[in-house]
Amino acid sequence: MHAGLKITAFAAALAATFGTAYGVGQGVGPVVEDKSPARHDTHTADADSDPRQESSPAGGLQISESDYSLDLRTPRLTAGRTAELRFAVRDDDGRAVTAFRREHDKELHLIVASRDLNTYRHLHPTRAADGTWSIPVSLPRAGDYRVFADFTPEKKGAVNLTLGADLAVSGTYTPQSLPTPNPTATTDGYEVKLGGALRPGAARELKLTVSRGGRPVTDLQPYLGAYGHLVALRSGDLAYLHVHPGGEPGDGTTEPGPDISFTATAPSSGTYRLFLDFKHEGKVHTAAFTVRAAGATAVDEAPGEAAHETSGDHGH
Repeated sequence: MHAGLKITAFAAALAATFGTAYGVGQGVGPVVEDKSPARHDTHTADADSDPRQESSPAGGLQISESDYSLDLRTPRLTAGRTAELRFAVRDDDGRAVTAFRREHDKELHLIVASRDLNTYRHLHPTRAADGTWSIPVSLPRAGDYRVFADFTPEKKGAVNLTLGADLAVSGTYTPQSLPTPNPTATTDGYEVKLGGALRPGAARELKLTVSRGGRPVTDLQPYLGAYGHLVALRSGDLAYLHVHPGGEPGDGTTEPGPDISFTATAPSSGTYRLFLDFKHEGKVHTAAFTVRAAGATAVDEAPGEAAHETSGDHGH
């Protein structure tokens, strides 16, 4: 889980974690689908993601790391059709790993995101006794996707890993640009405002404030041990970052909204897509933001822009 952003309790270690998910039992998770993107800024992968500027390692860029490999057994799907996504985590001897540490209530967390970062799903697959993981998946649009598996093997000295593999989804492909940076996102009738800066090589606070109908939401529910989970993907190479908020439910100091705070460090300058999962009234919702890690806050980057709407099937 320790890819490039940091949770508050481990800010000095520059550790990023992965761990939120949403589904029915162990089923399908939240979707962010931009059906009609707003006007977009012009940028290139080279400008947004320069490996020479890396200040800390990012996850998901490798299919193998630390003697473990991601074996994606379903490398192709068809847009709009439900199919079983199957994979395994293998050790350096080629054996499927069957023992994992439970982190944030799950043994493994799975992210599926389109290369254009307009479609996003956070899933929790089921593991069979032989080490094969599987989950039914239906992706709405054709194109190139990236699959991220976040896990920690149940082995002495093992560290958390995020491995990535490419997934092709066939069908009629319609290119979409990255949504314009915007400090406000709406999802399922909720409004989420993003404050703070995402900066390369420096810890900064990100504060997300949840409201509905113009009123602050002060009764967020714990979800996988937290009031909110944040995943960030870097435009260009889809470097994977994840954090959890400062504090936790029941610690005597952390309030259940409307604010959810994170301490984060970007591994490089560039453009990132942030996905916040939060739970309210028994349902998990996802709010998405585009931000630039270059010293300016999200508010400074996009003054006066209209709210970006996020929507999708949350797996209910």
